[in-house]
Amino acid sequence: MPVLFLTEAEVATVLTMDLALDAVGAAFRKLALDEAVNVPRQRCQTDLAMLHVLPAAAKTLGVLGFKAYTTTKAGAKFHVTLYDGRTGAMTAIVEGDLIGQFRTGAASGVATKKLARPGASTVGCLGTGKQARTQVLAVCKAIPAARVAVYGRDPARRAEFAATLARETGVEVVPVEAADGAVRGMDVVITATASRDPVLRGEWVEPGQHLNLIGSNFLTKAEADAEVFRKAAVVTVDSKEQAKIEAGDFVAALNEGVLRWSDVREVAAVLIGRSPGRTSPDDVTVFKSLGLGVEDIALAARVVDLARQQGLGREVL
Repeated sequence: MPVLFLTEAEVATVLTMDLALDAVGAAFRKLALDEAVNVPRQRCQTDLAMLHVLPAAAKTLGVLGFKAYTTTKAGAKFHVTLYDGRTGAMTAIVEGDLIGQFRTGAASGVATKKLARPGASTVGCLGTGKQARTQVLAVCKAIPAARVAVYGRDPARRAEFAATLARETGVEVVPVEAADGAVRGMDVVITATASRDPVLRGEWVEPGQHLNLIGSNFLTKAEADAEVFRKAAVVTVDSKEQAKIEAGDFVAALNEGVLRWSDVREVAAVLIGRSPGRTSPDDVTVFKSLGLGVEDIALAARVVDLARQQGLGREVL
């Protein structure tokens, strides 16, 4: 089969949050059933650029591959490369920025649907960037959201973000003037920032809330303080192995003895009932998202199939 190349614009033609939720949910189930392999992110760098690589394979999805991206002061560039799971032949190269945004949102959506308390309908979001957008899109698909409160440091940007998300979701989305206004009284809380220091304070967290922490994948960065984990009854991650080298949100809690690695559960195992999740409406539940290569390849494979059906992209090899 020829190798198909897809641009971000072509990806956008076929990519939807419903597709991402289905693909990422399937990827988690494959992980839980030992039908997929995820390798934690590898990094190397020069003085001016860093390369990040996320390999994975899913035998029953018939695909293996990796996402690779570079980061510099000028920004980031993303690609997903796919191979046939039987022959090993390269099948596609896909520009991967949108895929990364949607798979990260979808992971939180899948976790929220499983872990949020029954009847959850209010959502708070700390952050107003492109990752925050797909977080809100996914969570509004996962629960019957009625109201979303958003906070970002720039008043104009948070107002624009709220207006855009209201149009995209059909849900009331309101900007709030303080960070705790997007936490107190919310059923689901999202942190999607680039902050190195906690933006979510445990003193704001209330019984029954579900928290999605998605901004940090470096041990030196944390969006939540240790008090968040003192209040948490259930702490989940997308990959425990990857969390041990990337989950900066856990560092302070681990150092203070508030959290132990034995307390941390993989969300995939919770999804299939192998590990317990929420047991009470008053439980505080946490999903720490790091972003896995298996999520990228599962979603990219679905995008490539749809693109081929619609005659999108061009053959490069």
